[in-house]
Amino acid sequence: MNKKYFLNRLLIIGLATVLASCVSPDSNRQSAVSEGREVTLLFTNDFESAFDPIPAYWNPEVEYLGGIAHLATLVDNLREQEKVVFLFDAGDIFTGVLSKKTEGIVPMEMMITMDYDAMVIGNHEFEYGWQSFAKMKDRLPFPVLGANLFYADSGMPYAQAYSIVERHGVRIGVVGVMGQDAGTAIIPSHIRGVDVRDPIESIRPYVELLKPQVDLIVVLTHQGKTAPMQTDDEAHPEIQRGIDAEIKLAGAVTGIDVIFSGHADSGTESPYVHPTTGTLIMQTYGQGTRLGFLQLQLAETKKHSQVIAHEGKLIPVVSNDLPPHPVVAQKLAKYKAQFPELQEILCFSEERVSRLYNEESDLGNLYADIIRAEVSAEIGFMPSGALRKDLPQGDVPLMDVIDSFPFTDLVAELEMTGEQILAVLEQSLTLERGMLQVSGLRVGYDLSRPVGNRVMSVQVNEVDLKLEQLYRVSTVEIMAQGGDLFTTFRKATRIERPDIRFSEVLAKRLREMRTLVIPKRGRLLPYS
Repeated sequence: MNKKYFLNRLLIIGLATVLASCVSPDSNRQSAVSEGREVTLLFTNDFESAFDPIPAYWNPEVEYLGGIAHLATLVDNLREQEKVVFLFDAGDIFTGVLSKKTEGIVPMEMMITMDYDAMVIGNHEFEYGWQSFAKMKDRLPFPVLGANLFYADSGMPYAQAYSIVERHGVRIGVVGVMGQDAGTAIIPSHIRGVDVRDPIESIRPYVELLKPQVDLIVVLTHQGKTAPMQTDDEAHPEIQRGIDAEIKLAGAVTGIDVIFSGHADSGTESPYVHPTTGTLIMQTYGQGTRLGFLQLQLAETKKHSQVIAHEGKLIPVVSNDLPPHPVVAQKLAKYKAQFPELQEILCFSEERVSRLYNEESDLGNLYADIIRAEVSAEIGFMPSGALRKDLPQGDVPLMDVIDSFPFTDLVAELEMTGEQILAVLEQSLTLERGMLQVSGLRVGYDLSRPVGNRVMSVQVNEVDLKLEQLYRVSTVEIMAQGGDLFTTFRKATRIERPDIRFSEVLAKRLREMRTLVIPKRGRLLPYS
């Protein structure tokens, strides 16, 4: 499909939404707050174009969670039930096959249709390059925020820093920031033209500016440690990342009423209340499986309004209990119909092929084997954070395969010393970005040992790793450029080869398999 057509369509939809909002008269601000009105704030984070429901195999009481059309119905239901409702997003709406096919147009159109009030830029908004998103964000009818993002060459702001949104007399000042850690969780060349500055220092002046003008200050953040890419992560609290970055921010900047955060996918079943500033902090598990809900009771003081009571929760988006929103479902079906090739069945799998973030996994082994075989390398590396969906039991369509690795990465071939490979493995075992999945290696490790000294043994195709020897290695582009904190890869020698995307290699290799064979485990071995 023609990208110019998509962008023009997005602009038309956006203008229509703006015009519609302009004809809705707002009530007087003073009366709205002085009556002690309730304000309901809804939010999402890290949706990552998870348009279809996700099998909730870890929850025996629920068959499916999420799905954009079901989420839209839940949002509409709450808008009908509550009088004053705002809807925000804390970043990472891109990735996923339909986003990839249209370079972000589909998720943007869905957000417009659902009438979001504001979003913050996440690292995956740079999936198609910082130049592409710079053009796209300015076509949207709602503010796309990034107070700490600046053009690297000119020092000019890359995005709008804040916005004031108003409904029924309630005025909310919204500021958005992306964390510096998040800025490393993308192919480096895709964000090279943007500087990510300190979030705390970037937010502080805008909170001071907005406080006298508004009833509430909401900060949208996309920061902290990168989320664990594991379908059932909410069932495994030991791999949750936490909200430490938000707690630090709330303590450093007074005057923030609410922080809605993303990037870590660390679900807060109820709001965290900062002990010194009273800031309320919330985050969902991502992928649209929950809708964040925060209801505030406001009272007027002499200087400004005050939150006197709150109730917050994460509402499960139980797909079978929520009929699909007709308009959203129709648009989703329309886009799927434009790419019929996505329904091609590539192979058959006897069982679900699953991911694990901090240990060896079936999907990780399979994809590491495939990228190694593509260039006949001795070693293959696959980042756990790049694996975004399990492959289903039964027929495996192309759509699921691309969703499992929804990025634009090329296959990269490198020449690395044994010493560099050891350094990469030690970085992997910090678990900062999950455990690297490997092919051609057998690694013994001990996570109880100090960082940098956790590798106990390494064999390359059953022969001990030699530190001075050169090895041929295959991996994906983000690794080759030293992204995800794996900077050692940048020191390797890049071997020139024809450009081919790893998603294309996956489709080719799985098509050839017909019946998917899951590799045996036993490559990453923890010492007891």
